[in-house]
Amino acid sequence: MSDLFGIQEYTVERIDGDYAYLRNNRDDGAELKCVARALLPEEINEGSRLRYEMMSYELV
Repeated sequence: MSDLFGIQEYTVERIDGDYAYLRNNRDDGAELKCVARALLPEEINEGSRLRYEMMSYELV
């Protein structure tokens, strides 16, 4: 079950222009989450690991 108000961890699966597609590391069956790159750290690459907390993403 997803923790909606806690920390979530993601892996950047794909970068497509202004968007990145993230896989939730806790839920392998979940669909990829599409996030505008403007909301993510500039230095992300495919395979980067991210932590989402308090409406903010940071590299792990």
